[in-house]
Amino acid sequence: MARIAVIGAGMGAMSAAARLAVAGHRVTVYERSQSYGGSLGRHARDGFAFDTGPGLLHLPAVYRDLFVKTGKEPLERCVTLTQVDPASRHVFADGTDVSLPNASRAGTVAALDAALGGGAGGSWGAFLDRARDAWDRSRRPLLEEPLRPDWQVLGRDPYPAPVRRRLLRPALRAGTVAEIGSWELADPRLAAVLDGYALSYGLDPRRAPASAALLPYMEETFGSWYVSGGMRALAQAVYERCLARKVEFVFGAEVARVLEKDGRAAGVELTDGTVAEAAHVVLGARPRPGLTPAQELWRDGDVTVQPRAEGSGPTGRFLVLLSLRGARPAGAAHRTLVHPADRTAEQEAVFGGRLAADPTVTVLRPDDPSTRPDDAHEAVTLTATVAPHGPVDWTDEAVRTRYADTLIDVAGAAVPGLRERVLRMEVRTPAETEAETGAEGGAVPAPALAGAAGGFLHAGNRTRLPRLLLAGGWAHPGGGPAHAGMSGALVAGIVVEGDGFRGSQ
Repeated sequence: MARIAVIGAGMGAMSAAARLAVAGHRVTVYERSQSYGGSLGRHARDGFAFDTGPGLLHLPAVYRDLFVKTGKEPLERCVTLTQVDPASRHVFADGTDVSLPNASRAGTVAALDAALGGGAGGSWGAFLDRARDAWDRSRRPLLEEPLRPDWQVLGRDPYPAPVRRRLLRPALRAGTVAEIGSWELADPRLAAVLDGYALSYGLDPRRAPASAALLPYMEETFGSWYVSGGMRALAQAVYERCLARKVEFVFGAEVARVLEKDGRAAGVELTDGTVAEAAHVVLGARPRPGLTPAQELWRDGDVTVQPRAEGSGPTGRFLVLLSLRGARPAGAAHRTLVHPADRTAEQEAVFGGRLAADPTVTVLRPDDPSTRPDDAHEAVTLTATVAPHGPVDWTDEAVRTRYADTLIDVAGAAVPGLRERVLRMEVRTPAETEAETGAEGGAVPAPALAGAAGGFLHAGNRTRLPRLLLAGGWAHPGGGPAHAGMSGALVAGIVVEGDGFRGSQ
């Protein structure tokens, strides 16, 4: 039985901690803040409650596996999961409106044909068939295995883009999300749906590789799920599972540096000078100067924690939390995306460090009594992907207020009379994310993607310093609750099984 120090109490770190404790190790988690869950936060006031991170769970099998492997009590006994149906509603600038059912290919095709016409459903269905091929080709090395030393094999895009032939000119294949939308989907509204998936994960559609087709494929195949009480309830369930497996948590404990001894990680030193020795250290946060030993953790040819491709840099999230008078209408969609007329202008602004005048806005309206004081009120969250804190000064109150008004104006297309119903508005920006999570600029990591010569991969779970491992959204296989949970499983496997570990079978 070895002592293991885990830095951070995010979902990836806690997933690793629970698995390691079940394997017989003595695990202590050191968290700089006063709580657990990382980005899965919750804001409550006057009977209203809001998720301050992701609002839906995709690939719930990741956490079902965690609960099965760490105890007899399954996930569904700890949280209530409900499939969101429709999975999403889309409102376009031309007034077109379409609701897409949850995890139903035939239903999605039919809905698109009915709303958009022109064979839109068939085009989307054919695209998803190609996305399935990309999933089958890359799923194991991209998601289920530690990043391989020959990670360059993931530099090739697995998306089988059809050839686009041109008279007397070289044939072309779509290499980015934007090119798929333009060349394969044709209808600009379908392209907007695909762009919306990429943007919601913080990816620039103009530069994200075609393999980002995996993101809508995963959502449409495995479904979108709401956790009763919000995603914070999932974080609480994982935390309680850790406690049940005797994981120790130390909150308000910021790690100053990882200790090194005899050429390996040997523990952590806290900012108050406390030293905790450990046989392994799991870093569940983004490595920063001074935190890790001076020697290089990555060498030439490795995937590092720094963006390797233009457009792969991080973005942040801007949230407007609205406490509304008036009941939630029966049949209201849980999630609506309001798409702008000019997607390119939005992308140029967001990834150019500016405010988008007409952003894509996601409207979340959960039908959950725990989010509101009574049935005569409603809690609604508006979200937009934005530039991180730094390029935009998100501490400027005028900027914050003006942009919140922009989101409310846009969201009015999804919630008629929205502004007149507002009792209270609270705003959260990348500046708050940076203060609470320590992520530079309030950045939110995107999932790892194959293609683009490896430019959208994340640092491997193993480092060049023996017994120092990486978990969480800034490590392979990237950001989001499901991917973070996968990283925890990979790290635990490496510790328990050693260098021979190759992932789940």
